Amino acid sequence: MPTLLVKNIHTLATMDDDRQEIRHAALFVRDNVIEQVGATADLPDTADEVLDLRDRYVVLPGLVNTHHHFYQTLTRVVPAAQNCDLFNWLQSLYPIWANLTPEAIYISAQMAAVELIRSGCTTASDHLYIFPNGSTLDDEIRGVQEVGLRFHASRGSMSVGESQGGLPPDSVVEREADILKDSQRLIEQYHDNDRHAMLRITLAPCSPFTVSQDLMRESAAMARSYPGIRLHTHLAENKSDVEYSLATFGMTPGDYAESVGWVGSDVWHAHCVQLDDRAIQQFGRTGTGVAHCPCSNMRLASGLAPIRKMLNHKVPVGLGVDGSASNDTSNMINEARTAFLMARVRELDAAAMTAREALEIGTRGGAKVLGRDDIGYLAPGMSADFIAINLDRPEFAGALHDPIAAMIFCQVNTVDYSFINGRKVVDQGRVTTIELETLVEKHNRLAYQLMG
Repeated sequence: MPTLLVKNIHTLATMDDDRQEIRHAALFVRDNVIEQVGATADLPDTADEVLDLRDRYVVLPGLVNTHHHFYQTLTRVVPAAQNCDLFNWLQSLYPIWANLTPEAIYISAQMAAVELIRSGCTTASDHLYIFPNGSTLDDEIRGVQEVGLRFHASRGSMSVGESQGGLPPDSVVEREADILKDSQRLIEQYHDNDRHAMLRITLAPCSPFTVSQDLMRESAAMARSYPGIRLHTHLAENKSDVEYSLATFGMTPGDYAESVGWVGSDVWHAHCVQLDDRAIQQFGRTGTGVAHCPCSNMRLASGLAPIRKMLNHKVPVGLGVDGSASNDTSNMINEARTAFLMARVRELDAAAMTAREALEIGTRGGAKVLGRDDIGYLAPGMSADFIAINLDRPEFAGALHDPIAAMIFCQVNTVDYSFINGRKVVDQGRVTTIELETLVEKHNRLAYQLMG
């Protein structure tokens, strides 16, 4: 079993149950699992691979991204959608996404995975809900596996088109029987419920305005017939979303979610910007999770999610960068910083969220939302998913009295090292698993083709 020693860490923020922050620290990994955490002087001094950080780096648990749409890296900054709210933004982009191909899904997934990894993410959930021209979730899975990101692949779906009162054009929706059949296939082919799994499957009908209540209920029943399958959708993203729910179902989004069986510790909802107080209390009681996507919510003018209130009511909250056509990037550590700043603005309270709380949402919070007990903090028995950031950068000058808070207060764009499942996927800022220049060239070619 191969071993890895990372030693002479300036400060190791374990994010463990005691929230230990260890100076002059080290990590010892055996067979992709953390075996020891502590002071460098107290750990073994040899291993198959040794990384000496020379007391110049902070080490953190890898960040966990709980909501994204990888294919949208192909449609960033589309002129017709630059100044739209959610519904108009979607209606501007659906016709473009209808031209997606299997190759486009594969390459865009690799681009999103690389962006996430470079910004400190080691585990991500993606929500793919459009499958034109023979595209399948398999295309995305293959692309992500080649890059090396720990992955929760969500089989999204849209079944209610414009002719039935939904938002998407009829050309991009699927038959519900086909959706359920493919969902079962993907679960049985790919889902790994073992601890330290690199790939899990989620069932994720897209939103209340794109699928039927029957599909929501049947997806929930299917998910709960298999071990470890979770449920994910969009909910209460903006006021129009709430108005649609009231007009179509006669229910608020929170009541709608309850009516179709979508509350519980195996469910998490994206956004929840306009979730009412009663639903927040219910989510807290039932352990229903939320993926907080502050950049996208502000970009689309959806509002400022009441994250402080959710945390106070014990709602599990993780971070999501959301789609790269509404962010328009995939930078996890900047998303944590934005969440930290946004909470203070929303509450008009400079103590509404601390830097360490923002890091906790991005690590432990995301792990809980995804139902993982093996990631999110660094301790013996946990997966070897961690990142290292060099403190000898101009942005940290003058901040070394609190280097952990500096990860949020100061602007950080990329990490220097990233290990996922014990494998070095970023080495001195360079992604080791893929040739980035070639990927960018392929991605841009496909983006031009997609736009016509």
